[in-house]
Amino acid sequence: MPIEVSTSERVEFIDVTSEVAATVPTGLDEGLCTVFVPHTTAGVIVNENENRLISDIERLLQRLVPREEGYEHDEIDDNADAHLRATLLGGSVSLPVEDGDLALGTWQSVMFVECDGPRTRHLRITTTPA
Repeated sequence: MPIEVSTSERVEFIDVTSEVAATVPTGLDEGLCTVFVPHTTAGVIVNENENRLISDIERLLQRLVPREEGYEHDEIDDNADAHLRATLLGGSVSLPVEDGDLALGTWQSVMFVECDGPRTRHLRITTTPA
């Protein structure tokens, strides 16, 4: 089941936990929910949705992969940093489903991370029974 996400910034973190949780089929007591980003310049992570932490993660990505570093791919699209950041973040997460709900920790959220916005993106969600 796809989820559409629209971003307004070049780099943006969007909490999609409730949208992902809404895709868990009624009657699925235990299983696995996989969130996949079919884009090469965006990622998905599980972490705390707290503004200062989000700023820290963004700063870390900027330090590890600076925007203007003279990457070879920039000669094509000028977005090599977005591809590299998405590689570090990862393109999917798998979450346990228990008692019909996502089994996330107290402070965990599913976060879509845009690295080359603004854009309209889609997340693919699949659930499988245990």
